[in-house]
Amino acid sequence: MKPFRILQFNMQFGQIWHAHDPDHAPIRLDDTIAEIRSHEADIIHLQEVEHARSDAHQNAENFERLRAALPGYHAHFAFPRPDPRELPFGIGLAIFSRTPLTATFAEDLPSPPIEFNFCGETKTPTDRLLIGARTTVAGREIALLNTHLLAFFMLKTDSRTHPGQRRRIAGHLRAAGTTPTLLTGDFNVRDHVGLAGEFAAEGFTTAQTSAVTWHRMPYVLDHIFYNAPLRCVAAKVVPSLASDHLPVVADFVWA
Repeated sequence: MKPFRILQFNMQFGQIWHAHDPDHAPIRLDDTIAEIRSHEADIIHLQEVEHARSDAHQNAENFERLRAALPGYHAHFAFPRPDPRELPFGIGLAIFSRTPLTATFAEDLPSPPIEFNFCGETKTPTDRLLIGARTTVAGREIALLNTHLLAFFMLKTDSRTHPGQRRRIAGHLRAAGTTPTLLTGDFNVRDHVGLAGEFAAEGFTTAQTSAVTWHRMPYVLDHIFYNAPLRCVAAKVVPSLASDHLPVVADFVWA
């Protein structure tokens, strides 16, 4: 069979990367769209699609622009549950597929009540999100999972101390059984070797661990995990200034 391609990309709501002042870099959604389209992927998984609003009344403006710019793709999008504690960062997950999506879902992943300081105020983190769907590739069904986990390392702790979100994801992997499944996302785990080992115990392999996926720090935060019915024939992290994260692209065939 001809390989099919999946793109994993934390798009940071269209904010491009400026190394000298990353937090005040301009938002250029056209650059995001150009980056996404350049990879000609059959399946696209995105995180931080929208810029969170302080009033918790979210809209899907970026998602609608993406959908208009990607004709011929079917799409599934979700926000985490509304929460007035939401900080002004990226929010919302999307799946795009050239083939129809079925059995779509969204699942909130609870965050522990860890206190941290943000602009002089004591805060606790909002919940994270997992979305999923099924589609067909070359006549065979495949399950798609897309997530964005809490960055515990930015709260001066780690997900080994607070493993709840990782365990929820591992539970989905365990439940996949022999169903061909792709899990991608921004896992926000500095110890990518430990994360890969945990998911390997559920029968999943990450497409790459050698290339850094985040401009801000030399971490491998973004992954494409797959199970035994699939074989990865190519994978790369792509140099890009369209976000503070780098796109990850992988090509698969049936094993």
